[in-house]
Amino acid sequence: MEIRDPIHGSIEILDSEIKVLEHPFFQRLRNIKQLGFSDYIFPGATHTRFLHSIGVMQTVSKVFDKLFQNKNSSDWKRIKATVKMAGLLHDIGHAPLSHSTETVMPSIAELNIPTRLVHENLKKQATHEHYTIKAISDSFFTESLRDLKKEFGIDEFSIAELVTGRTETPDYFTIEGVNYFPLLHQLVSSEMDCDRMDYLLRDSYYCGVSYGKYDLDWLIDNFHVAIQDNSAYLGISERALTSFDDFLLSRYHMFLMVYFHYRAVCLEQMMYRYFASDDCEYEIPNSIEQYLKHDDHYLLEVLKKSGNFWARKIIKNHIPNKIFESFGSEDAIKLNMIEKLLTEEKIDFIKCESKGRLSKYSVESTEYPIKVVKQYGDKILDIRNATELFDKFSSIHQVSRIHVYDSNLSELAFNKINEILIS
Repeated sequence: MEIRDPIHGSIEILDSEIKVLEHPFFQRLRNIKQLGFSDYIFPGATHTRFLHSIGVMQTVSKVFDKLFQNKNSSDWKRIKATVKMAGLLHDIGHAPLSHSTETVMPSIAELNIPTRLVHENLKKQATHEHYTIKAISDSFFTESLRDLKKEFGIDEFSIAELVTGRTETPDYFTIEGVNYFPLLHQLVSSEMDCDRMDYLLRDSYYCGVSYGKYDLDWLIDNFHVAIQDNSAYLGISERALTSFDDFLLSRYHMFLMVYFHYRAVCLEQMMYRYFASDDCEYEIPNSIEQYLKHDDHYLLEVLKKSGNFWARKIIKNHIPNKIFESFGSEDAIKLNMIEKLLTEEKIDFIKCESKGRLSKYSVESTEYPIKVVKQYGDKILDIRNATELFDKFSSIHQVSRIHVYDSNLSELAFNKINEILIS
């Protein structure tokens, strides 16, 4: 089977992969938009997690083939099939409208995820990743992997472990004494994973902006296998460091210009208000089978039928006016003054705040660091020590906004806010 994709062109689907794509639980992703409310601002951004997931699998396959050319043994075919499925299924547990509905998920304990895949306090609230590993390892969806298990000998738990980043069976990923789990997990989840490689280009394309564009083929051509202490990590040629920098900056700019657009973020905050309301009609079940019907259409139908104040405003795309916006700490004093005034006057307001950082490498180490392979001397460095970009952008870029409906503002409060703004 072949799929035509505007980002990657022709994507070949193996016969043994067809049942996975055709399963109703994966088909559910056709009705979950990649960017939640962003199509309210960028009307072209109606692309879904269905095609994104296929794009991630295709990118994983391209990177794997570059890294492991002429590796055709049954062991190599098994781990390739495993990491392709991890890329394809990394988002299968996503709730409607992107991340905004995770606040109404049940506890991790209620999902009854196999013990070997859970490494957190079971009382914590579940996220889409917990639904993902439950779906892959222990649900009615797991049966769709049968043909792949028969052809390649893949294991559903190992697929889920590549998503979580921890494995109890390193032998599954070990070939000729080298453990490839770190590298394979990096392809699924890291600072330069195939998820980001796909969604930056895809989101940029469908939003009609240029911020997320970078040279994917050049980046892949410069990937290497970096082996240290019998473990394999994702490596990049020293000459391609500028491409890596460009990749990180593309993501950073997309955050500032698209992902944190004021209207989309305010709509998310309004959704949180709806979920916190006593008359909220929506909740996410702990059953994967019941979760099947929970897509964007289902949630929007609930909102359309609701009499809740916030639900009605969301459906009408009627957000409160943005009365203040600050970047960084320079306007913190004005921000605090306006917040204090609105609180004292008992005026309801929505505060949207986000802390954007170029990379987690800016401030902390990671268990599976990307490596830089020197052109001469076979020297391998952690990427944190090979580029100045992390130090240059180590500070947090904080954006804060305050939204208020005009009808809630008295003339006195309005004048006081104006005095603060011009002071």
